Amino acid sequence: MLQKGIVRSILEHDKGGKILIALLLVAAVIVPALNLLLPETSPFHLSAYNVTLWGKYLCYGLLALSVDLVWGYLGILSLGHGAFFALGGYVMGMHLMREIGSRGVYGHPVLPDFMVFLNWSELPWFWYGFDSFFFTFFMIFVVPGILAFIFGWFAFRSRVTGVYLSIITQAMTYALMLAFFRNEMGFGGNNGLTDFKDILGFSLQEDTTRSALFALSAIALIVGYLICRYITQSRAGRIATAIRDAESRVRFLGYRVEHFKLFIFVVSACLAGLAGALYVPQVGIINPSEFSPVNSIEIVVWVAIGGRGTLYGAILGAILVNYVKTWLTTVAPEIWLYFLGAIFVGVTLYFPKGLVGLLHKIKKIHKVNVDKGEANP
Repeated sequence: MLQKGIVRSILEHDKGGKILIALLLVAAVIVPALNLLLPETSPFHLSAYNVTLWGKYLCYGLLALSVDLVWGYLGILSLGHGAFFALGGYVMGMHLMREIGSRGVYGHPVLPDFMVFLNWSELPWFWYGFDSFFFTFFMIFVVPGILAFIFGWFAFRSRVTGVYLSIITQAMTYALMLAFFRNEMGFGGNNGLTDFKDILGFSLQEDTTRSALFALSAIALIVGYLICRYITQSRAGRIATAIRDAESRVRFLGYRVEHFKLFIFVVSACLAGLAGALYVPQVGIINPSEFSPVNSIEIVVWVAIGGRGTLYGAILGAILVNYVKTWLTTVAPEIWLYFLGAIFVGVTLYFPKGLVGLLHKIKKIHKVNVDKGEANP
C-alpha cells in the first residue's frame, strides 16, 4: 500500500505519465503472450524478431529519457550520452562473453575468442569479476556513473556551460570511440563483443528469453520514468529547473549549482548505462560504433521531436523515430537521413515543444471551440 501511495503521488497531475505506464504494463504482458501462446499460423502471432525489435525501441526510450532529464530539466545539452549507453552495453557484453566459457570457437575456458585470436596469454585484470551476474549488474551503474562523476566534477566546477559543454561531451564520446577501436584496449577492437550464448543459464536464442528481456525492458523503462519524475518533482528538481532558467540567480542565492548538476548528470548516466545493458543481449552485439557522436546527436533529435522537458515525450519520440527509421531503411534507405533531418528542422521551426506540445495545443484549441459552442448554443 505504501509503494502504491508513493507511485500515486509521483504521477499526480501527470496524465501523460499514467498513460505511458499503463501502455508499458499492457505491452509487457501482451507482447510476450502474442509470441509465446499463439501459433505461427495465427495472424496475431508476433515473431521473435519483432519482439526483439520492440525491446530495442524500449531501450532507446530509456536512453532518451536519460537525456531529457539533463537537457529538459537542467538545461545541459549532452552530446555524449551515447558513451554512457555504450559503456553499459560493454559491461553486459563482458559478462555474456565470460558466460560462453569453453563453448567459443577456440574452446578456451577463460579467454574470449578474440583474445585467443590475438594471442593473449591471460585475462586482463579489468575483466575479473564479470563472470558474476551480480557484480556485472553493479558495474552497469558504476562504470558510466564514475565517468559522469569525473567529467561532471571538472566541467561543472569550471563553470563550463552552453555550447562549450556540449562540444566537450561530444569530444569525450569521440575519444572513447577511438580508444575502443584499438585491439590493445581488450574489448574486441573493431568487431567488439558478440556471439553471445546465454544469460543466467537461459539461451538468448529462445523465444522465452527474448520475451523476458522485452518485459524487463518495459519494467526498467517504467522504473526509470518514475525515478526521473520523482527527481523533477523534488526540491532538487525544482532547483534544477531554476538553474536551467537562471543559473546566475540560483548561484547568487547561495546554492551550490555544481552539486545539483553533478547529481542529476550522474543519475542520467546510470539510466543510460542500464539502457545499454538491456540493449546488448537483445541485439547480440556491442562494438565501438555505439560511441559514435552521430548516435548521441540522434538521441537529442528523438527528445526534441517527442517533446523536451516532458519525459514521456522523449520516450514517445525515441520509439516513433526508430519505428519510422526501421520502416524507411527497408523501403528507401537512401532517404532516411534526409527524412530525419527534415523532421528535426520542421519540429524546431514550427513545433518547438515537440509532438507532445502539438497535442497539447490541439487539445487546447478543441477545448476553446467546445467552450465557444456552449456559450453560443
